[in-house]
Amino acid sequence: MSEPRRVVITGLGAVSCIGIGVEAFVEGLRAGRTGFSPIRSFDASEFPSVVAAEVHDFDPAALVERLDPGQWGRSGQFAAAAARLAVRDAGIDPDLLSARRTGSIMGTTAGESQVLQAAVEQWVGNGLKNVDPRLPGMTPVSQIANAVSYELRLSGDSQTIPTACSASNMALGYAFDLVRTGQADFMLAGGADAVNRACHAGFYRLGALAEQVCRPFDVNRSGIITGEGGAVLLLEPLDHALARGARIYAEVLGYGVNCDARHMVNPDADSIAECIRIAHRYAGVRAEQIDYICAHGTGTPTNDLTEVKAVREVFGDRLPPVSSIKSMIGHTMGAASAFGAIACSKAIEEGFLPPTATVQELDPALGEGLDVVPGAARPASVQVAQNQGLAFGGNNVVTIFGRLR
Repeated sequence: MSEPRRVVITGLGAVSCIGIGVEAFVEGLRAGRTGFSPIRSFDASEFPSVVAAEVHDFDPAALVERLDPGQWGRSGQFAAAAARLAVRDAGIDPDLLSARRTGSIMGTTAGESQVLQAAVEQWVGNGLKNVDPRLPGMTPVSQIANAVSYELRLSGDSQTIPTACSASNMALGYAFDLVRTGQADFMLAGGADAVNRACHAGFYRLGALAEQVCRPFDVNRSGIITGEGGAVLLLEPLDHALARGARIYAEVLGYGVNCDARHMVNPDADSIAECIRIAHRYAGVRAEQIDYICAHGTGTPTNDLTEVKAVREVFGDRLPPVSSIKSMIGHTMGAASAFGAIACSKAIEEGFLPPTATVQELDPALGEGLDVVPGAARPASVQVAQNQGLAFGGNNVVTIFGRLR
């Protein structure tokens, strides 16, 4: 077996409520700008919580080149647009990607729930024979990765991973292994989800929705704000990136994954800590080398307490800064970890710590010495960053990124 290849990130694509395109997204992160607003994508008037983090100015036709938005659901549109932006950002010839072994691995939570909801409403309201014939073909969750492959004419692996809130970290790990082991030449990895009634209602019934603002780590936090968007990263072998003079944001050092299945919705600190340790071993780093943690950071009382407890189990008294970008873009579900990966990559490249924008009073129950980077970003040298994705059922995935050495 040949020596595993080093894998780097050379392209970033973001479609978010605080900016479309990686530079606009990062500008929003640095400023601590929030993207919460009254829900427009469905009638939320009967919910106590009527706020979400929607991408109101998303025009897929202005971003994609091949895909017909009218034939794809909103999640697929997000994925295809973010992937096209990542390829443009990488400055790589799209024809090279389509000619080589390039694939698409996308994470999601709700798939194409907006499409499914529309089909059901038409069926109930007008009868099965009057359902828009385009909708059944747009519904399968696999269409999210397929949208990327179609948009970029890719013929490699095309898989959608539906492991909810850690799904795009899982996608990144899978894509990393494919490139690292030489099974793929390039990979587009990330995630996409659209705000929808089903997720909003589900989190409301769990008592996990905030009414106006998501405040991770705050003593008065009350839950998540549902969000949407697409986030995609281009993974490329280091030697190829160097040969073409590509801009290298960060190196993918490794990842950890486990599933404890101990409880449907309550995370388990010991299991999360073990996932972090697995990631460190795979990446070949020690805890004291981590300069920043992009937390799962949902803003629910249970998640934040459990996640910080797990981090303390691994890091002891020496905690690196830990922040949550969900304070700005909401919980983008299957795209959440990919947005975190983009934040980590830019933090390494530009030297800053993404903030927890909305925290006002740190919860003392989280313990001493916790730096959540309140308010706005601040300068820092970030050599190694850790990105945490924690999903229901104990599906934990942690990715590790480092400055190229």
